[in-house]
Amino acid sequence: MIRQLWEIVGTAGRRLRRRDVSLHAAAITFYAAIAVVPVMLLTIWMAGLLGGADRLRRLGMTAVESLPGEIGADRAMAAVLHAGLDLTPASALAALLPATFYGEGLRRAFVSLTDPAAPQRLVGWRGRLRLLPLLGLAPALLLAVLGTLPLTTHLVENGGWSAVLGIVLSFLVCWLALSPVLFWVYRVIGPGRPGGLATAVAGSFTAANISGFLHGLVLFTSLPLPLGAPFGGFDPVGAVVAMLLWLYLFHVIVLVGYVTTLAADDT
Repeated sequence: MIRQLWEIVGTAGRRLRRRDVSLHAAAITFYAAIAVVPVMLLTIWMAGLLGGADRLRRLGMTAVESLPGEIGADRAMAAVLHAGLDLTPASALAALLPATFYGEGLRRAFVSLTDPAAPQRLVGWRGRLRLLPLLGLAPALLLAVLGTLPLTTHLVENGGWSAVLGIVLSFLVCWLALSPVLFWVYRVIGPGRPGGLATAVAGSFTAANISGFLHGLVLFTSLPLPLGAPFGGFDPVGAVVAMLLWLYLFHVIVLVGYVTTLAADDT
């Protein structure tokens, strides 16, 4: 078992050394910047239809109130929550096109990272269409995460070991919610179509890392940092750039996880 793990790590490392992972992560981040707000709006709108708008608004406001307000993360999420719940079917249809850009970015990066010389037809549209089932799953995952939020928030507010337990539970919930997402991204949106076992294990491990980074992002938003200092005092610009940098880090993890999944499947 240990020998196989070392083989997987070695194979993934050799593949990553031959490719510019930073460049591909930056490319996905560009697509994500276009898609992130439409994806959030569609997910909230469909979750409201699935679980009830009033219930989702109540759970969503619990999430907003738990966010730090130092850089305006709570106000931004409140605005997105209300906009998503007030979405009309026509607006949802209009948001669908930019939302699928994320699938295109992932597919293009995976193809270029693994086998750029292979002939590919309709790379972007394949990524977009294969993202659609994931958008359909997102509302259920959002409701599951928000449903546990009152408990984890209560535990964190109690302090002491209760706070530790709340953070651990929050980490586990995010991990479980992200695992099927990464499984679909690696096995369906990616071009290699690795085996189910390798995808499940590597995707779950990647989801655990992303869950940890998400909690790190929440901690980051609680810090009283002068984000606008490098931009002439424009704090909104600094906040947007900071969020893009965090998105970039997430996509580095996603790409490393994908290459590791292919290496595990080969082994």
